[in-house]
Amino acid sequence: MRDPLLLTPGPLTTTLATKMAMLNDWGSWDSSFNALTASVCQRLVDLVDGGEDFVCVPLQGSGTFAVEAAIGTLLPRDGKLLVLVNGAYGKRMARLTEVMGRAVSILDFGETSPVDPVRVAARLAADPQITHVGVIHCETSTGILNPLEAIAEVVALAGRRLIIDAMSALGALPLSARETAFDAVIASSNKCLEGVPGMGFVLVRQRSLALAQGNAHSLSLDLHDQWRYLQQTGQWRYTPPTHVVAALASALDQYQAEGGRPARFARYSSNCAALIEGLHGLGLRPFLPAAIQAPIIVTVQAPEHANWQFGEFYQRVKAQGVVLYPGKLTELETFRVGCIGAIGKAEIQMAVDAIARALTEMRIRA
Repeated sequence: MRDPLLLTPGPLTTTLATKMAMLNDWGSWDSSFNALTASVCQRLVDLVDGGEDFVCVPLQGSGTFAVEAAIGTLLPRDGKLLVLVNGAYGKRMARLTEVMGRAVSILDFGETSPVDPVRVAARLAADPQITHVGVIHCETSTGILNPLEAIAEVVALAGRRLIIDAMSALGALPLSARETAFDAVIASSNKCLEGVPGMGFVLVRQRSLALAQGNAHSLSLDLHDQWRYLQQTGQWRYTPPTHVVAALASALDQYQAEGGRPARFARYSSNCAALIEGLHGLGLRPFLPAAIQAPIIVTVQAPEHANWQFGEFYQRVKAQGVVLYPGKLTELETFRVGCIGAIGKAEIQMAVDAIARALTEMRIRA
């Protein structure tokens, strides 16, 4: 039986080659696995043109583990983080900063607008206590694409440090350390790189990381300590997700064979365009206007019909081999359909057909 299509923001549908890469066992201290880790980390640094200035620090766990490790290590204990919020993941960044006991301020743009760099500049000018700024590149709760280059420019002009959650963007959307000033970019193995879940990582400016010793609030989430141990031994501090690293190595091979970031962006953009066209054909409307819609995930407004129930809709679509995601908005009922993963326009059409049949079965659509 074929696995269901995962049209979600991750975990994603993966290729057979990626799955097969997990069939071998690895010793966590073995020199072969150490070499695999080093190779994967260097290739991840290369994704952002990091050169000698940046290092990759891998971390066990989901992307949120890596976000918390990055904030907790790079933000001094007497520092203050300004989080630019326009969705659930910005709120999560602010919440985890608050939980670790660090000073945090929120600049909220609502659920329908990208971050406005002019407002960011004004807040930074008004609050000299802010040392760092956190932003979500692509806010996955809606699909909003934030203007990263403009944000980075005002943060740099104000003399602050930028930390980017690029969880659902890295590997598909443009991002280069040669063109955009940032201290750290955070992502995970199971998004646009099309690996499997279990490994987060931080691409961080080496100079900033070297100055961060003693900042961390947690032993296991101490990014500086993880980096130093990797440098000294070539090994992870604690048991690494060996099969996940092997899968990511294979996924990176396939990424390069496909044509790298431009090719992946083109495929995802084609998927997104086909999805939106198919939804329009069913009378369904995307939540976002095209100008701020990233080709990563599409938030869809639920039908205004008495028969609509997301739980039933989800199960009917899943019965046809397609897994969608619930909405994550607070004021409007929606559902989400991902455009990323080892899929193309044929799989998108399969999803549109499954949605159409589900709506017909629910007597929402003739």
